[in-house]
Amino acid sequence: MPDPTTPQSSEAVAFPQSRTCPYHPPAGYDPLRAARPLARVTLYDGRAAWLVTGHAAARDLLADPRLSSDRTRDGFPAVTPRVAAFRDRKTALLGVDDPDHRTQRRKMIPSFTVKRATALRPRIQQIVDELLDAMVAQGPPAELVSAFALPVPSMVICELLGVPYADHEFFEEQSRRLLRGPTVADTMAARDLLEEYLGDLIDRKRKEPGDGLLDELVRQRTAGDEPDRAELVALAVILLVAGHETTANMISLGTFTLLQHPDRLAELRGDPALLPQAVEELMRLLSIADGLVRQATEDIEVAGTTIRAGDGVLFATSVINRDQDVYAAPDSLDLHRPTRHHVAFGFGTHQCLGQNLARTELEIALGALIRRLPGLRLAAPPEEIPFKPGDTIQGMLELPVSW
Repeated sequence: MPDPTTPQSSEAVAFPQSRTCPYHPPAGYDPLRAARPLARVTLYDGRAAWLVTGHAAARDLLADPRLSSDRTRDGFPAVTPRVAAFRDRKTALLGVDDPDHRTQRRKMIPSFTVKRATALRPRIQQIVDELLDAMVAQGPPAELVSAFALPVPSMVICELLGVPYADHEFFEEQSRRLLRGPTVADTMAARDLLEEYLGDLIDRKRKEPGDGLLDELVRQRTAGDEPDRAELVALAVILLVAGHETTANMISLGTFTLLQHPDRLAELRGDPALLPQAVEELMRLLSIADGLVRQATEDIEVAGTTIRAGDGVLFATSVINRDQDVYAAPDSLDLHRPTRHHVAFGFGTHQCLGQNLARTELEIALGALIRRLPGLRLAAPPEEIPFKPGDTIQGMLELPVSW
């Protein structure tokens, strides 16, 4: 019988799987950790695909132009029925290749530089402080996802894009349905509602422009040399959804993880200068976007194995970021670890556009949370606190806390 940990096995491991601990990879991925840098996995529809598990191979392949991100390509792999349902729709930024990707990204870059994130620090701090003031005034216990982790990035991305925060309940609900709706029909309906809402908003901005990023894109479009309305709507969807969902999950899961590592939390409280490094280490350890997807357009040789043109290629970031050849004691939370070369934000041309903003929000949010609430603790047994399944961005569904 073939060894299921070798690349030659076509049914090595089902992918994706749900975690049993919210900050560790699924136990079912253990064979993949022994199969670096490449293994075979089986997707929900029975299709076999390559899974990249080694750190060096991941960085090489994520920068390789022979791997396509275009989800409308014939045979592009889908990890869930929800994703498969959108094969015929272009996904801006994440789901297009160069030169279109480069053109779209170039328009976004000025709004997501380190300089821009630094300029936003005072406003982000104000948002964080006001939310914590409200929590403290109400008194414990609190549900941290709805009271803090979700509204922080939601408010920030609304102000950056020029989306009315008054509509946050609507777009947060549609984002939830889009990313983890119970049925394909539910997911598609959510996408339709988001596109309709953002399309109407873009139309209003043509008549009454403001000063957000979407307003700037509308002005460029009016000048006649920028994307059409459909592309603007697609860009708005990905920026709005990714701009609040990912950071909200990192705040909630990062807080849970620190509370489960009281020695590290005490160390961070005692030395706030560790905060930027702690954020990097949490991103490495948690790897909330676990399962980047590509398709080979040509044959590619990797460690003596050939990825054939047309093959699906997935990246298990939770495994890649725990490559023991790169990280000593990779399953531990080490606030002194040099981890800036992790792939939690991806790598190469499609590396997360909003990473500078995300780092800034996480530093401010987590720093203020542990400073303002020195007695912060879980308000329920950790094993009873629900977290998200493995087929979506990882994070806490709820996080009851006290202080």
